[in-house]
Amino acid sequence: MITAEQATVTLDGITLLPPTDLDVARGAVCVLRGRNGSGKTTLLTLVAGRRRPTEGTVRVADEEADDRSRQFRERVAGLLDPPPIARDLTVREQLSLIALTWASAAPEVAADTELARWGIEELATRFPHELSSGQRRLFHLATTWIRPAEIVILDEPEQRLDDDRRHRLIANIDARRRAGTTFLIASHDDDVEQAADVVVRIAT
Repeated sequence: MITAEQATVTLDGITLLPPTDLDVARGAVCVLRGRNGSGKTTLLTLVAGRRRPTEGTVRVADEEADDRSRQFRERVAGLLDPPPIARDLTVREQLSLIALTWASAAPEVAADTELARWGIEELATRFPHELSSGQRRLFHLATTWIRPAEIVILDEPEQRLDDDRRHRLIANIDARRRAGTTFLIASHDDDVEQAADVVVRIAT
């Protein structure tokens, strides 16, 4: 489902990602481990189609990764940075809008499903700027989960989550994996690693 062969990224003579191979099967959870600056996030951006390798190749479902392609974006959802948010829409309205963007026949129902999935039903009528950092992280995860993607890419999704919320995250990853979704996750968390089928360690 996801393959990289000697994928390398350099910028102004600095190596952002050393030559890296990756092979993630459909429906698997792959967790990237490595110290800060080792290239985990850079590899995620390659798979998400947001940049191209300086050398080597990255392919997703036998196609070149390209975030500018609508077809590619229909297959791949990523939470690498905080998603763009409309300040004047409530949490539920934002989720409904995303669902509608991806052709959901019942966007409000889809929004309520995600609010329940992440245990944030009480935040439905709040605005994003009214949320705590942990609540905001769950909301951002909900904006990713609501998309009908075959592949989900997450950059340290456990950040700012307490133990209960982190366990909810892991349970939601496992449930979606069992439904056939492929995951590529950069993480420093041992519990997230325990949920992985494959662990790739990137060393500089």
